[in-house]
Amino acid sequence: QVSPALRTPRRPVWLCSIPGRLGVLFGTDSRLLSHWRAERAFHLHFYSGQREQTQTAHLRIDTHSHHWEDAPSEDPCSPGKRCPALEMAIRTKWAGATISWNGTDPFF
Repeated sequence: QVSPALRTPRRPVWLCSIPGRLGVLFGTDSRLLSHWRAERAFHLHFYSGQREQTQTAHLRIDTHSHHWEDAPSEDPCSPGKRCPALEMAIRTKWAGATISWNGTDPFF
């Protein structure tokens, strides 16, 4: 029998398989599950357990920003450039979101 806490998590958690690598994308703000206003700007963490990832990636997601507000040199997903697979996975839930890696080098 599955515990009710496993069926309805208290914190947002997603298991990800990104180009063959398993990882956990999670948030620490429980409001992200129940309040749509919390989805405007929030933080998520990603950990894969791979050797090359020495620390949890701390991402800032902004779902209401616009591409013209950022400098063109800061957009890693502009035409002709590779976009990190993790960003593409996040955008399946929040299309058009701006993702900041907060000093961590984006990994593909």
